[in-house]
Amino acid sequence: MSRPLSRLAVVLAAALVALAASVTGASLASAHVTAASADAAPGGYGKVVFRVPNESDTASTVGLRIQVPAEAALASLRVQPVPGWTATLTSSELPEPLEAHGQEITSYVSVVEFRATGPGIAPGEFQEFALSGGPFPDADELTYPTVQSYSDGTESAWIEPAVDGEEPERPAPVLSLAADSGADGAGGDESSTESAAESGSDDGTATAALVVAVIALVGAVAAVVLGLRAGRRTVAP
Repeated sequence: MSRPLSRLAVVLAAALVALAASVTGASLASAHVTAASADAAPGGYGKVVFRVPNESDTASTVGLRIQVPAEAALASLRVQPVPGWTATLTSSELPEPLEAHGQEITSYVSVVEFRATGPGIAPGEFQEFALSGGPFPDADELTYPTVQSYSDGTESAWIEPAVDGEEPERPAPVLSLAADSGADGAGGDESSTESAAESGSDDGTATAALVVAVIALVGAVAAVVLGLRAGRRTVAP
């Protein structure tokens, strides 16, 4: 192979590596535990869905521990059953009592822990865990530090808060509360709404990375081709 062609092959290989890294990086960056709701609003009741992707290539997700901080306390909280999983609720005393339906609430569910009784969430899969309750506090958003456990004994602690609007490496799930709930209180199909929104966001990130990488690849090839043409003109009689 001639030296110019060898150089072209090296540039192409490097560009392809960069392309793969960009797309893979975009996918990994979006693969964290998230929280969303179609009907949760300040002062109202709603359903919160935690989406849990499995990031490991070799181990299954077998546990999920969701912390409910005192500032996110709900007077009533229930768990939606998930086949193949058990749920344990832990209560804590409130620093200040809550009032709901004319009653004073002094304790609340502070930790919800899901444990797999079967294979759990296999590599390449995800699962959703839902909580329902209220009334939600008067806030724009609520943060739920979460720990994801794997079958090989490792854990992913999704507990880091965003700083200056920048997402950390291990962000805690953040729930944005709607301005108001739906007229019928149901807010539509929560799972479908969240799936479409998050899937669109993830696909958009990956697509953007792909476009940038392809542009870089085309530019690299063009540069080498122009270099070859210039070299031929230089050595031409």
